Amino acid sequence: MAAASRLVRSCIPLFFVVTGIALGGCAGGRTSLFEEEAKPVWKEIEPALPAFPESANLIPLDLASASTSSSFVDEKSLTLAEDGVVRFTLVVRGAGGAQNVSFEGIRCDTAERKLYAIGRGDKEWVRPRTDEWQRIRDNAFNRQYALLAKDFFCPLGSIRPNRDQIVQSLRQAAGLR
Repeated sequence: MAAASRLVRSCIPLFFVVTGIALGGCAGGRTSLFEEEAKPVWKEIEPALPAFPESANLIPLDLASASTSSSFVDEKSLTLAEDGVVRFTLVVRGAGGAQNVSFEGIRCDTAERKLYAIGRGDKEWVRPRTDEWQRIRDNAFNRQYALLAKDFFCPLGSIRPNRDQIVQSLRQAAGLR
């Protein structure tokens, strides 16, 4: 009887290991009944550069800060791609007349932004030296990105808007028809 008892005690750990492996295989890698299915690996598409912005297509942004510059989104360049990135041309005009033009993207899933191209004075696009995704921070220097992400492209607690809804919201906020 003692030998049988020792045999049973030595097999108990093996039983739990085998049972755990078998159940893990049945569950498809899930560890909880309410766990979401694994998301597919995200793949960014390579966007085509838009036409250079024209003044008639610029929608002003109200940054609600004491900024000496004005920011605009080019309505014609705004796109929502299958990779979930909202891409747009941003125009920033300084009080002294200087103007910066950039083609950028905001990824709602990660609250990040990316610079795809910089506009030159001869209405030509130039690729930046670095094209890494950067976290969006809501500060005076990056207020336009936080505003676009939170209020227009990726509103929390609601369904993501489509392109036409985003344009309509931008135009309404700017007081345009």
